[in-house]
Amino acid sequence: MKLSKTNFMVWRDCRHDAWMKIYRPAIYNAVPLSDFDQSIIDGGNEVDMLAREVFPGGVTVPRKAAAETAVLVEARTEVLYQPVFETEQFTTACDILVWNGASGAYDLYEVKGSTSAGNTRAKDERYTWDIGFQAEVLRRCGVPLGRLCLVRLNGAYVRDGALDLDQLFTREDFTDAVTALRDEIAAEMDAAHDDLSLVDQPAGPCGCFEKARAQHCRTFAVHNPDVPVYSVHDITRIGASKSKLPDLLATGVLKIEDVPDDVKLSAAQANQVRAAQTGRASVAFDEVADFLAALKYPISFLDYETFAAGVPRFDGYGPFHHIPFQFSLDVVAAPDADFVHHEFLHGSADQPDLAFLEALKAGLPERGSIVVWNQGFERGINDKLADRNPDYADWLADVDVRVVDLMEVFSQQSYVHPGFLGRTSIKYVLPVLVPGFSYKDLAIQEGGTASIRWNEAVTGQVSAEEAAKIRADLLAYCGLDSRAMLEIWRALQREAAPALKTG
Repeated sequence: MKLSKTNFMVWRDCRHDAWMKIYRPAIYNAVPLSDFDQSIIDGGNEVDMLAREVFPGGVTVPRKAAAETAVLVEARTEVLYQPVFETEQFTTACDILVWNGASGAYDLYEVKGSTSAGNTRAKDERYTWDIGFQAEVLRRCGVPLGRLCLVRLNGAYVRDGALDLDQLFTREDFTDAVTALRDEIAAEMDAAHDDLSLVDQPAGPCGCFEKARAQHCRTFAVHNPDVPVYSVHDITRIGASKSKLPDLLATGVLKIEDVPDDVKLSAAQANQVRAAQTGRASVAFDEVADFLAALKYPISFLDYETFAAGVPRFDGYGPFHHIPFQFSLDVVAAPDADFVHHEFLHGSADQPDLAFLEALKAGLPERGSIVVWNQGFERGINDKLADRNPDYADWLADVDVRVVDLMEVFSQQSYVHPGFLGRTSIKYVLPVLVPGFSYKDLAIQEGGTASIRWNEAVTGQVSAEEAAKIRADLLAYCGLDSRAMLEIWRALQREAAPALKTG
């Protein structure tokens, strides 16, 4: 068994998951990647190919061609793309190797489809181990190594004309960081190989058992069959404390409704647990009534859809700046009035900013509240639109002032329901408060899928017939997002009616 870098990194996260990936791939792959994760992979591939232009003239090595790589390295081929190296225990492919005549060694460049903006210590540590695995395999193959570098997108770059690759990419030297951990990395590689050479499935719960739900591995349910779908792992921010979740699990508590009364919980956690235990909603009707009373007619329910391109496509855009390609808008002009629907969907691969803004300005009333779900997103899109389109800056600033976040009713726990399963996503709230509405029958059911499908349609990756279907699916999905907010607002009005009258 030759251990790859990918499997080694999975092993570092969860040895049970890595074993399943190697020995039970059908089970491992039965848990599909989310569209968001797939978009990261696709974007990373695009970045990897573009980064080669920074190091032009290289030889692309075929997959699994370790023998061919050895010949090219022996000949000191100046630039290699995807060279493959193998020992008896390990295998790895590097993104780019560049021969450095001055040092008499190959410099290694690992390309990542992420940006230098918002770096975290955890992310850089992961990159260090990633590069360190490759470096150790190359050393064991006798390859002379020089600098170990990370190539990623420059978060401060803004496109102006043709792409400037020297400005688009950053080159960061990780040599010292990798060298400092070399012995530790080598020891873990050997331990991982020994561990994953065992054909017997690891016993017991996996290491993710003591982690919050968002940190669980892909095959968590296989290794932890006793953990219910809604468990103590789903308690809000349970992972923020190093001891709270492990202490609960140590006492055998798995179901959220079995949490003892004497366990110290935050107010938000206690509300969630109480709702699960009673099976009833916990509603602060006065708070909900105050929220509703603050809304001003005409009330607009607005949702955006965007595509975050790693490589900026248009002037004024930087890496992963969101391209706003769609909105859905439902406007209620007065109490007891029916809503009026407006929608926009950009149907080509050119820059949609002006068409988006014109359609939005035509549909939005000049006054009244603008209801969104997670205001940071829509306001963030508006701010970038204003930067790129200064003629609309004052109008967008007025839009931002009128924005009201409906999600706050639930994120601030004015309304807690056991059916939300501890979440505040509209996908969880809608079917509980408005049972007649659901995303489950839609071809597109979440934003990541919408983003990918739109990109496929406008960039010619699908047939004209499929593109037309995608357009219809996008309109249905985004239309339900704005309609969902409208129906949730109506449901809240019905429930809070007594408090509203009293107020």
